Amino acid sequence: MRIEIDKDRCMGAGMCALTVPGVFTQDDDGLSEVLPGREDGAGEPLVHEAVRACPVQAIEVEEI
Repeated sequence: MRIEIDKDRCMGAGMCALTVPGVFTQDDDGLSEVLPGREDGAGEPLVHEAVRACPVQAIEVEEI
């Protein structure tokens, strides 16, 4: 899988970082981002739950 966050859509709710802290974090502006080297989801089964938890649907997961 490949994870991307739409920074124009993200409002910084942080639900992704709370759900999967090993994959997501928040930058200095409070917007979500994928941790370096974790763009593949790092085998975390809760990545799809983080996608569902995002209130503005800013996370995209492409299955490759």
